Amino acid sequence: MKKFKLLLIGILLTTSFSMFAQQTVNGVVKEKATGEPLPGVSVVVKGTTKGAETDFEGNFSLDKVKTGDVLFFRYLGFKDQQITISSKFNITVILEESSEQLEEIVVIGYGTVKKKDLTGTTDLLTSKDFNKGPIVSAQSLISGKVAGVNVIAGSGAPGDGQTINIRGTGSLSLTSQPLYVIDGVPLDNDGVGGSRNPLNFINPNDIETFVVLKDASSTAIFGSRGANGVVIITTKKGKGNDFKFNLSSKTTVYSLRDKIDVMSADQFRTLINNIGTPNQIALLGNSNTDWQEEIYTTAIGQDHNFSALGNLYGLPMRASIGYSEHEGILKGDNLQRTTASINLSPSFFDEHLKIDFNVRGMYTENEFANRDAIGSATTFDATQSVYDANSQYGGYFAWLDAGTGNQNNLAPTNPVALLHLVDDTAEIRRLVANAKFDYKIHGLEDLTATVNLGYDTSNSHGRKYTSSKIPTSDATFNGSLTRFVEKTDNKVFDAYLTYNKTFNEKHNLTVVGGHSYQSFEYDNYNFDSEAKEDGNTYEFIDKSKNVLLSYFGRANYDYDGKYYLTATLRADASSKLNPNDRWGIFPSFAAAWSIHKEDFMEGSFFNELKLRVGYGEIGNINGLGDYQFLTRYNGSTDTANYQFGSAFYQTFRPEPINKDLRWEVGKTFNVGIDYAFLDRRITGSVNAYIKQTSDLIASSIVDPFTNFGNRINANIGDMENRGIEFNINASPIKTENLDWSLNYNISLNDNTITKLSVDQPQGGISTGVGNNVQVHREGETANSFYVFQQVYDTNGMPLEGVFVDRNGDNKINDDDKYINEDPFGDILMGLNSNLSYKNWDLSIQTRASFGNYMYNDIAANKGVQVNATNNNILSNLHADYYNSGFTIISDKTALSDHFVQDASFFKIDNITVGYTLNKVENTTFRFYGSLQNVLIITDYDGLDPEINLGIDNNFYPRPRSFVLGVNINF
Repeated sequence: MKKFKLLLIGILLTTSFSMFAQQTVNGVVKEKATGEPLPGVSVVVKGTTKGAETDFEGNFSLDKVKTGDVLFFRYLGFKDQQITISSKFNITVILEESSEQLEEIVVIGYGTVKKKDLTGTTDLLTSKDFNKGPIVSAQSLISGKVAGVNVIAGSGAPGDGQTINIRGTGSLSLTSQPLYVIDGVPLDNDGVGGSRNPLNFINPNDIETFVVLKDASSTAIFGSRGANGVVIITTKKGKGNDFKFNLSSKTTVYSLRDKIDVMSADQFRTLINNIGTPNQIALLGNSNTDWQEEIYTTAIGQDHNFSALGNLYGLPMRASIGYSEHEGILKGDNLQRTTASINLSPSFFDEHLKIDFNVRGMYTENEFANRDAIGSATTFDATQSVYDANSQYGGYFAWLDAGTGNQNNLAPTNPVALLHLVDDTAEIRRLVANAKFDYKIHGLEDLTATVNLGYDTSNSHGRKYTSSKIPTSDATFNGSLTRFVEKTDNKVFDAYLTYNKTFNEKHNLTVVGGHSYQSFEYDNYNFDSEAKEDGNTYEFIDKSKNVLLSYFGRANYDYDGKYYLTATLRADASSKLNPNDRWGIFPSFAAAWSIHKEDFMEGSFFNELKLRVGYGEIGNINGLGDYQFLTRYNGSTDTANYQFGSAFYQTFRPEPINKDLRWEVGKTFNVGIDYAFLDRRITGSVNAYIKQTSDLIASSIVDPFTNFGNRINANIGDMENRGIEFNINASPIKTENLDWSLNYNISLNDNTITKLSVDQPQGGISTGVGNNVQVHREGETANSFYVFQQVYDTNGMPLEGVFVDRNGDNKINDDDKYINEDPFGDILMGLNSNLSYKNWDLSIQTRASFGNYMYNDIAANKGVQVNATNNNILSNLHADYYNSGFTIISDKTALSDHFVQDASFFKIDNITVGYTLNKVENTTFRFYGSLQNVLIITDYDGLDPEINLGIDNNFYPRPRSFVLGVNINF
């Protein structure tokens, strides 16, 4: 009995000591360099699934931890650390920044790779690198951030489309836009009808990273769709154990930054009194109307977003919902967008099977203001009032024809009437979803099978109603209605195997091989009430489909983390091409040498010095229409039917065909150096490249009676882009309270058409009929300005109608036109500064472009004296009239190099100031204010020096924006 009591006491004491030893560990994780807390650090009890994640103040808490347990701390970009629990259960952990920040994982085509193992020209931007300010479209996040990448907003309309060019223009007639891949789904570059921007379906707040692939050795795995570069967007995923929530809200005020320089009412009166006849002078009104002030307004925008991420019953997930509403500064313009997304990232069978499921939906309502009002506001007589009580056109003033009593058919329409009497709206519904399955095969753990299923579907409905009250010369006009319905389906199926093996601890091999199928289907319907009234065909149905079938493979090998080799092969077949030329085989090769890891570099100045060399070939048919190798027929309209007796029959006309269309093929050679020194306080890269594109598709003249037209698309040209890119990231100051980082990038690109059998006129202008101010020509840059050389007097004033006889034949004709600059910047630069002091932060983003020129179409067309009194009406003039004194309209004057101006610029895009209020009831608040489109320094006389392709005509001005916002994490 005594032994039993002793045994019982021993058991109780042992249990008590064990229970006593199981304690709650509390701690904080900080960064060694600054002492700042680190949020999101993974903390796991080694050998178990028990873990936590630090909060926004770096704090964590773990229950039931015993003495002797080992806590494992991991955070991206920092060295892993292990802490053994002794008698201390309240700890402070200091993490040191890893000398190998390049352990970051970069998403590339059909796989991932560590940043340090990259062999191609690839830029990674994470959410901390993104631009600040009023971001409505995803492309704006990276503007000015990446060397060789030029992002140009289509206009100042809310959410309007943006052009991204990577390393210059890549084609003469096809699209030069990059391929966008979002969570493994390649998007359709043709966009969605009724949408302002094909990327508007994604909420910028949901984006985790951008990866920009620039050279062919990087993009070849994507085949023909990556001919102009690839932008891979990865959205935020579920992670961690505890749920975290984010709520953000901001309000934006948009205001007109600048106006087109036209005459004021008093200046115009003076002009008419000086040059006009008595009848013309009598047409002057008594008002002082600034028509641009009448059509523009101060606009308001708002964005509200909520997201939650964490682990739901063992299932990592993230969900978000967002709402945006932005007015445009052009009255009546409005964008409303609702987005929702969910990501699930479960794993099964001891993480052998990983599933990544993403679905995001968007509903957008667009109200499009009538942009014809922009041009009308620059020419409408400033002495007239907006309204006329006697007007038959809804009370709006209009220039009337004395004979008919209706609006003069050559008169501009009242710009305010254009805004209020035209209703143009559209709704877009879009769903993008994908499910990716990665299965690490049991018993063959080095082999992973992946299947990716993607679906991108959208439908849009739009209509444009023009009131019967609109000023018009048509006495029978009773209003009009056009409407459309568009449906697009983009389906993706990828299946591939990945073999990853390390041999003898130094030989690392990764091999990928697989198959890809992608189809694009379009179903479009249009209706026109005017055509119906006129007895013409008023409904149009257009259905089409194209398919891209591909096989691909890639092998990556590195030895001891020093020497890297990559080889890629992609075979694409497109239904857009004829069966004999349908398949294209596109190889690429790349090598890299981590010089800093060599023994002779030990103790050197460099923390990283890597040499990269790559060559690749890639095809392109992006933007090419379907079925061009087949005979297609267009039906005649009801007014062009053929008569047999008393009956009329519809006829069908064949379209021109080219059965020999084939791939454009780009061959790129790239050499680059990645560098880092001063303990990685300074990092960056230098790249030089040559891209030669052959078999460019352009319009070609064919002999009479050999086709169903005199022009067809044909492979008739070659082009070369060559350039240099330099990027540097610096941390001049990094202390406990003060952190300052800088990013500077510069790129130089030279574009030349090296082969083109016939000139291709480009750049249509508003003066005359069919006039073009640009040309594609062999030996010159694409879209070069092709103009007459103006002669000036001793005072610097142009002599009207006097041009240089460049060929000396004593006459001025088209043979005297010459190439005068081009619209593309020779040098692009970006400079970004981020400064934080304690809880304050300041960011400044700037850009510059040098060598880009602009044709001022508004000055050329509306700065000529005769326009002021033409057609028995009065029209305002552009203020360039004071610089030129031009009095008459002529095609030669319109094509004078006087109107081609240097549009080089320096812009301060954004200044943002923020203050973070830490840990109020486990909640972090960040308040900020931001100013967008702060400053433009340029010699260009027009509205904006940055207009895609360099023709300034009725451009929707980019507003200046002020933002107030709050970001709450809890």
